[in-house]
Amino acid sequence: MLILLAAIFALHIIGIILLLVATIDNAWWMTETISTDVWARWVKENGEWHYNDLPVGSHYPQDYLQTVQASAVLACIFSIVGIFVFVAQLFMLSKGKRFTISGIFQFLACLCIMIAASIYTDRFHKEGADGWYGHCFILAWISFALTFISSITYFVLRKKTA
Repeated sequence: MLILLAAIFALHIIGIILLLVATIDNAWWMTETISTDVWARWVKENGEWHYNDLPVGSHYPQDYLQTVQASAVLACIFSIVGIFVFVAQLFMLSKGKRFTISGIFQFLACLCIMIAASIYTDRFHKEGADGWYGHCFILAWISFALTFISSITYFVLRKKTA
């Protein structure tokens, strides 16, 4: 059981790291000269990257952008709180009740990052045939899968008595 708990802890930490990288790093959408994330845009001019604000307009709706930003940050917060709750529940609650709250936090993180990545997919860069989704966008979807697996594992572990 100790090895299982260590594996779940490691899975949770990996999910947190991927969520943080996907939220903070600047590669959700890329072209040869532009790197865009949910916070800013970097433009390559004369071989150097320069920070710019995100464009404003119908192709970059601010209400959807704020939803993506808030959902990504909430996913990080829920997952980080979930790991602290997981450790606290190991020592404070009896068997059968231990992993429910941490499972709920992981499921909320899963839903938040899914919402962020789904809205970004649906609303941004539809006409961008010359660009591609960057590694942060891919990490957001991978972290969605990891947090979902982690939350399901917590709910299954709740039923274990050993």
